[in-house]
Amino acid sequence: MSRQSSPIDASLRPWAERIEALARSAGLDFFDVVFEMVEPAQVNALAAYGGFPVRYPSWRFGMEFERMEKGRQWGLSKIYELVINNDPTYAYLVRSNSMMEQKLVMAHVFGHADFFKHNAWFQPTDRGMLDRMAHHGSRVRRFVDAYGQDTVDLFLDQAISLDNLIDPFLPSRELARTAGGLSPQGEVHSERRFSSLEAHRGGGFKLPSYDILGHFAEHAPLEPWQRELLRIVRAEAYYFVPQRMTKIMNEGWASFWHSRMLTHGLLETNEIVDFADCHSGATAAVPGQLNPYKLGIELFRYAEEKGMDLFQLRRVHNDTSFIDALVDEEFAERCSLFVYDRNPKSGALEVADRGWIEVKRRLLQGLSWGGTPRIELLDDDYEGRELDLSEGGEVLKNLERLWRRPVHLLATEREQLRLVTSEGQELKSVDAAESEGSEAA
Repeated sequence: MSRQSSPIDASLRPWAERIEALARSAGLDFFDVVFEMVEPAQVNALAAYGGFPVRYPSWRFGMEFERMEKGRQWGLSKIYELVINNDPTYAYLVRSNSMMEQKLVMAHVFGHADFFKHNAWFQPTDRGMLDRMAHHGSRVRRFVDAYGQDTVDLFLDQAISLDNLIDPFLPSRELARTAGGLSPQGEVHSERRFSSLEAHRGGGFKLPSYDILGHFAEHAPLEPWQRELLRIVRAEAYYFVPQRMTKIMNEGWASFWHSRMLTHGLLETNEIVDFADCHSGATAAVPGQLNPYKLGIELFRYAEEKGMDLFQLRRVHNDTSFIDALVDEEFAERCSLFVYDRNPKSGALEVADRGWIEVKRRLLQGLSWGGTPRIELLDDDYEGRELDLSEGGEVLKNLERLWRRPVHLLATEREQLRLVTSEGQELKSVDAAESEGSEAA
């Protein structure tokens, strides 16, 4: 798929076939999986582009590559594989992996591939995203030829900075509404798969709406090429949303199955210790930090002990509903789940609460709305989560550049409701109560 990649080594092909057969016999089901081999630095470049080497260029992707590559060179991080939601499913293996690691990774990939195909939140996604990304890349390069690299880069950077201002539930909601888009097996017909993203083309948005990026793409005073760029960024943002909403489940499901398969006949005797070391490293728990691999695999193991249908769980849930359904007092105690806060005097991370109810509440709060603030567009002129105004201010400035009028945001800051305004690329924050009675711009 990539000029940087090559077919997997001949020594790995029999193992890929054997692991695939074992995965299918265990009940996993997936699109065809195509494995390709890359060098360690190349997998970081692919990861920076979201797994798509044909994607349009952006300095943001370059910055992400530099961050990951420094982590690899300094021994702080390592990517073992990269798999993308597509039909066929493409998976990259890193040439420097040992044979044991390659077997683990391939088993892990088949878990991901099954999750991509069957989890409800991935049903509206474009299964031909590789081709769509290539088309997007081609369009952006044409705009660069027509309007200049700097002009396109500046606008594209503004658009990408707003790619989380979408409604993560919109595609699934639209898919459920258009019941004719489902086959008897629950698969989505390809011609209907993207109706939720295309239905508002040219207008038709109803306010209030959480799909701020979509509203701007259709109603902001933009040049035609800018409008198309905004639509491209929005389409790709919606493609990646399910991965953000199911990170714990997706990694937990893949880890659950790679552990099961490798300990049931795939490991040589001399690989057992290395496997235990590699697996435990990936699922290690660090106080105060959420490891999706660890939490996910423990949740699926707990569900299995409870006699629950694992395949049904992986089909219907996202991270928040999964945690809500499974985390109880017994699970929290077993996994030593606590609430951690910074000591205001020392700055050290300390246990603030051991009660499972508060632990669960904090988990759900941190994962709701895909882990991002929920921002609603109320009207063309003018919840719960605290907003970082230093970052939110830059978002408001970019919104003002696109909308070409002042932009206002009601936000919670230290439990106080404030009205933040970007006007003339200057930010002003006032107590919302003080602004009552004044005319909104």
